This record gives sequence, C-alpha cells and structure tokens, in this order.
Amino acid sequence: MFEGLDLKKMGEMMEQMQSKAQELQEKSKETILTAKGGGGMVQVSANGAGEIVDISIDDSLMEDKESLQILLISTLNDLMKMVEDNRKSQAMNMLGGINPFGGGS
Repeated sequence: MFEGLDLKKMGEMMEQMQSKAQELQEKSKETILTAKGGGGMVQVSANGAGEIVDISIDDSLMEDKESLQILLISTLNDLMKMVEDNRKSQAMNMLGGINPFGGGS
C-alpha cells in the first residue's frame, strides 16, 4: 500500500509547507483589502490577517446612527468575506507549488 513512499521527501515537503505558511502569514499583513458601503459613505480596510487598519465615515452619517450602524455591519461583513477569500486563494497558491509525489517546485 505504501510502496515507494519516501518518508524523507514527505518530511521535506512538510518543512516546505510550514515555511511557506509562515511566509504567507507575514506577507498577509502587508496586503490591504478595502470594502465600501453606502456608495462609499463607509469604507473599512483590513490587512490580510483580518486586522482592521482603517475606517472612514462620511460626515453626513454622523447624524443618522441607525444608517451608520447598518452600513458598518454590512461593510465589515463584506470585508471579512474578502479577507477569508484572500486567505483561501493564498493557501491554494501555496499548495499548488508543492507536489507530494516528487519533483517539487
């Protein structure tokens, strides 16, 4: 069942994956994703690690608390989806460069 399985190559592959994952995590903090709500009246930015780095709110919303809350919730949800999609995309790219059957990247 495990004929031809090279444990040394498997170990090297795992080390590569750990190294790439760590590199990916560091690079993700440099990536900035931005979502806008209400036609740009609310803008929220986060890094690839999901940390909010900026929020911009149009002055006209300062008098309408309910609208502001709705737009913030919607925009934050959109942004969190963007962050998650970015993470998945980067993970797929990372895995795409590793061949578990030999012949590495």
